[in-house]
Amino acid sequence: MRFRKALTIGATLIAFTAVTGCGSNDDKGENSGSESPAASSSGSTGQDAGGGLPKAADLASIAYYVNKYTSCLDLKTGADYDVNHDGDRTAWGADEAADPSWGIKERGVCSDGSGAPVALLSVADMKKFQTAAKANNDKFLVGQDFAVIPVGSQAIQELQKSELLFLTCDPDFSAPSGFQKSPALVDGCALSNYFGD
Repeated sequence: MRFRKALTIGATLIAFTAVTGCGSNDDKGENSGSESPAASSSGSTGQDAGGGLPKAADLASIAYYVNKYTSCLDLKTGADYDVNHDGDRTAWGADEAADPSWGIKERGVCSDGSGAPVALLSVADMKKFQTAAKANNDKFLVGQDFAVIPVGSQAIQELQKSELLFLTCDPDFSAPSGFQKSPALVDGCALSNYFGD
């Protein structure tokens, strides 16, 4: 799986919702839903019966979620990580996290089992985020209110088992039979449990 622009892609409890399409209720009814009671109770750690996208309150929650499927070690804020890393260990999003058009609330970076960076983004406005992703032709793994950008192929494969979905705005993207593909919040973008090439 290749992510454009070198997408050098604690335990806080996770709550899940029955909302697919990153929180949209306008997806022609196919993937709409309302927030489940589990999503509004901070003590919930399970997935609701709707099988929706995961939701995380902060970077520690995102790291905790990612650690369920692949290693997410030594979590740092994006700024702290960037001070000591460059070249092939650069993590995606230093400039984008500072740009309000992306709707990113906070950026962090952890390392997978091979030492490759995994960027974690807490997203305040998922529609803005998807609009910027479309404008930049970027691809991400997303939950309801966060995004994950792994680099290592093993981390990507392991995250395929999670409830995260692949966000792409590539008009030629297609998922093989048996995989889900549904509209995202932004016209021309799609979410899929097939992570592409």
